[in-house]
Amino acid sequence: MSPRHPTRARHSAMRTALLSALSCAAVAAPASATAQGRCIRAYGTPACNTDPIKPVFERTGWRTTALSHIAFRVAEPQKEAAFYTALMGWTLRSDDGTKVVMDMGDWGTAVFTKVPAESFPAPPTRRNAAAVPVHAVVDGYGFDIEPWNAKAVEAELRKRGMSPVADNDGKGYESFHVKDPDGFDLQIGNGKGYTKARHAAFAAARAAAKSSAPAPFESTGWQTVWLDHFSFGAANYKSSVSFYVNLLGWSPTYDEGSQNELMMGDVGDIIIRGGNPFDPAFGQPGGRAGGRIDHISFGISPWDTDGVKAELEKRGLVCTIDTSDGAEIHVAQYKSYHTTTPNGYNLQISYNTHDTRLNLAIAVNPRRPNVK
Repeated sequence: MSPRHPTRARHSAMRTALLSALSCAAVAAPASATAQGRCIRAYGTPACNTDPIKPVFERTGWRTTALSHIAFRVAEPQKEAAFYTALMGWTLRSDDGTKVVMDMGDWGTAVFTKVPAESFPAPPTRRNAAAVPVHAVVDGYGFDIEPWNAKAVEAELRKRGMSPVADNDGKGYESFHVKDPDGFDLQIGNGKGYTKARHAAFAAARAAAKSSAPAPFESTGWQTVWLDHFSFGAANYKSSVSFYVNLLGWSPTYDEGSQNELMMGDVGDIIIRGGNPFDPAFGQPGGRAGGRIDHISFGISPWDTDGVKAELEKRGLVCTIDTSDGAEIHVAQYKSYHTTTPNGYNLQISYNTHDTRLNLAIAVNPRRPNVK
């Protein structure tokens, strides 16, 4: 029998399909396994050897005091900026048409630099043809350290086999660019650049800054309060861990066999993932490439597990649940959602703050983290 109201029935079916598409889904097994690490259920196997390596060089004795900035290359920086303002509560500092600078409260800065969309690699064949193409990549990051003496810092970098390139503004900011083991750009500075400018002296400039892109949706009212983690891919994760621990004074939490989460002082955390040099297959053709931050997770406030999900869906953002260990999100040790920015970057939103920073480490590791 034909339905009495075929048009109404079609509209109802379409609405059901739309709501289903927008609903936050649990992360599929491969993505969840990546969050946990390859060795979460394979401790003790040759490919997951957690033995330490010889340090890549001696410790500098430096301490990381602040996140200076995260540098992005994006096709449409204004759209990206408007999205982060409305969703994450970031503040626009400046927009000159080709570079947008935003502040994440008073603790971090994001720099979006415009590049042609065609400069990004063509996406692989997708099951979902409507997926947003990836036109955003993290190009590098910068940190402030203490103690600072430009000549001494340069000498210590050269002593460890690096080729520092000075980047100073002539107004008190001093820094050096170096490459980490995967060739990723790391900037080390004295705290008088983006960090200094985040404070009161630039409050008026931020208030006056205007973006050319309209807000994509109404503000959530959330504030970004914590750098939960960078997800950093390395060819040799043990070598990269040793590099950052001994150069910038970061502290390891646990070696899972394929990754290690480091605490970057009081700045935030980073999960360094990649190949294990003790793996019998390490170094063979087709091995892991390094030097890529495939996503960043930010802690927000206020957090309400169902409320965050509802606000994402209300704004038409497809999202996935990530508890890392696969537990139901309301009882999980670690709670987060992934979504996608207008330029296709994988943004993770979590409930972690400075006080709960090790919840991810605890969730994915059957042993308590070894905090040093």
